[in-house]
Amino acid sequence: MYLSYFGLQDNPFSIAPNPAYLYMSPRHKEALAHLTYGLRESGGFVMLTGEVGTGKTTVSRKLLDQLPDNTQVALILNPTLSAMELLATVCDEFSIAYHPNNSSLKYFTDLILAHLASNHAKHINTVLIIDEAQHLLPEVLEQLRLLTNLETHREKLLKVVLIGQPELQALLQRNELRQLAQRITARYHLLPLNSEEVKAYVAHRLSVAGGDISAFHPRALDTIYQITGGIPRVINLLCDRALTLSFTQQSPAVKKHMMRLAATQILGEDVVEQRLQKQQHLYMGLTFIGALILGAFMAGAIHG
Repeated sequence: MYLSYFGLQDNPFSIAPNPAYLYMSPRHKEALAHLTYGLRESGGFVMLTGEVGTGKTTVSRKLLDQLPDNTQVALILNPTLSAMELLATVCDEFSIAYHPNNSSLKYFTDLILAHLASNHAKHINTVLIIDEAQHLLPEVLEQLRLLTNLETHREKLLKVVLIGQPELQALLQRNELRQLAQRITARYHLLPLNSEEVKAYVAHRLSVAGGDISAFHPRALDTIYQITGGIPRVINLLCDRALTLSFTQQSPAVKKHMMRLAATQILGEDVVEQRLQKQQHLYMGLTFIGALILGAFMAGAIHG
């Protein structure tokens, strides 16, 4: 609706995962570096956690792009499975043939272990990526640990990447999962974007679509950060709605009040008020601390 009005060739804030709009902030690059390092180490697991919409999928897609050509990858997006179902799904993802009437944990485990040994003999790396891993049952995680028992003198034959929300961290602190937790060679918790990164994120997506940051007033950009807290998925939703509102009002750029109206339509008035008040209290608190430090410094200078 607003594309031609703002001189855009494409929707810059679609929530559909489009590699062309991939924005790797410094913290996304750091997360990727941790995962890449972990997969090169001898342990069986690496872990990436973060709140909903922080860009975990972005990092995992970039990780897939960087894996060596001699890597076979299985990707599980819905891990709400029993141990038996998970092993069957792993077989499906690795194209391991099995007889549906001959199903047991041992049967599937033997098939997978034989596949891992075969891949190793062919110099093929084997990686299993599980998204939304916070939904895994403890007994399923334990079954995954058993799969990583097959190893050479130097490394595990199966590397597992666990991607999930912060609840995954709490899950792995359970006593019965302590052996698995000890096998995690790299872990990273992805935080939301900061204020400057939010501006860079918006500018990047607009640039890819053929536009520029002038589509948003500077105060509107500040409001984006205050309301979204730096969550990329929420940024996309709010910016898309705000551009639509600006178009309907024939405004040359998104202004602060339009961004707030867009946020109200998407998140609700109560949520918007709560988040803006939180940011205001944080600002006042930092200002007060700064005043105390300045006062202490000046007092010291006078007595000195």
